[in-house]
Amino acid sequence: MVSTSSPALSGPVHLPGDPGYTPELAGYNTAVSHAPEIVVGAADADDVLQSVRFARERGMPVAVQSTGHGAHVPVASGLLVSTRRLDGVSVDPAARAATVGAGARWAAVIAAAAEHGLAPVPGSSDNVGVAGYLLGGGLGPLARSHGVSSDYLTGLTVVTGEGELVEADEHQNPDLFWALRGGKSGLGVVTALRLRLVELRTLYAGSLFFAEEHIETVLRTWAGWTATADPAVTTSVAIIRFPPLDAVPEPFRGRRLLSLRFAYPGDAGDGARLAAPLRDAAPVHLDGLGELAGADLARIHNDPSAPAPSWVTGTMLTGVDQGLVTALLGHVGAGTDAPFVVAELRHLGGAVLADVPGGSAVGGRAGAFSLGLVALPDPALFESVAPAAAAALTRDLKPWLAPETTINFAGLPRPGEEPARAWSPGTAARLDAIRRRYDPDGLFGRR
Repeated sequence: MVSTSSPALSGPVHLPGDPGYTPELAGYNTAVSHAPEIVVGAADADDVLQSVRFARERGMPVAVQSTGHGAHVPVASGLLVSTRRLDGVSVDPAARAATVGAGARWAAVIAAAAEHGLAPVPGSSDNVGVAGYLLGGGLGPLARSHGVSSDYLTGLTVVTGEGELVEADEHQNPDLFWALRGGKSGLGVVTALRLRLVELRTLYAGSLFFAEEHIETVLRTWAGWTATADPAVTTSVAIIRFPPLDAVPEPFRGRRLLSLRFAYPGDAGDGARLAAPLRDAAPVHLDGLGELAGADLARIHNDPSAPAPSWVTGTMLTGVDQGLVTALLGHVGAGTDAPFVVAELRHLGGAVLADVPGGSAVGGRAGAFSLGLVALPDPALFESVAPAAAAALTRDLKPWLAPETTINFAGLPRPGEEPARAWSPGTAARLDAIRRRYDPDGLFGRR
């Protein structure tokens, strides 16, 4: 194991100083640099199993990374398993199901499903890893029409902290299956997932961009519109500060714009009618809303795909009204200088509210909206400036804060706060008990 040419594993093993060590650890968030004692580039499930057993015998902590999108805290010791090579995707069109390796990204699943007129229920970015996203629940651009993404999981293959390769579904290890749908971490290393697909050849979707001088008008219009929004329509608004770089397309370069995202999985005519009050709210700077192929779901948000340093935090809200809009604009509206390049509100509710039969560990289902803040690209802001600005904004939004959030939107852990806010007390206690059962030695850490 402690050799780059270990015959016990199919994939590479790297120690600090090895040429492949740093590349194997590279992830999407370049502000986080891992430095474990050993990194294993798992080539198959057996590599994961042998790695966990090796670490368990030596009392070493184990971390896991596929794409590195969820990296917030550096791994400074122990063994890290990189699952990026486990990226196989197969689709059974008759069963409307997909089997996905733990290192696969949504782009591969979307493309494979689209060949059959099917689609997964993904996140906003097709560059994000499927496993990490689903383990935290997942609230994407189809949330109101289709619900939480992890509700479409039908089973997972997992290496537990006891060094066993097990299946988790409604019949085998159902308690672990419950926990893996929303419990996020500390439950084992997932090597494969099975999920249901939905029919989705086309939808009416995309984004409307509005200039800085219209941000307040559009945001207030959207806030009022959501009160009676069709439950099949999922929308979000993001105030974005685009950098003045040549790599940024000219219509966005150096501008602060409001992006209003819209997704309606139905007839284009009906979608245009439902979107009309939003399109008419103010002069449109750039109109990217229209009929979209199911294979192009990622175009709704157009999230960046290139690795970059970032600092992310978020919370859930009980509602959005004109008072909240006023408070939010005071921090991120026209002419402000907060260190956030993105401040986003997502409209939830609808199908998100309905849990799966038997329940799941997803937190924050009752949240009516989510708030997300992203600071980049200057890591010098991440230690004090961004957290302080986020804290100030959160204080002003206190009347609207939900008591519970969802772990994927929690961002950087806040000491003593995350377990209480990411899950209800009952869910948190049940998760802890299941973690202790499948990882009695705390190999994967404790939240």
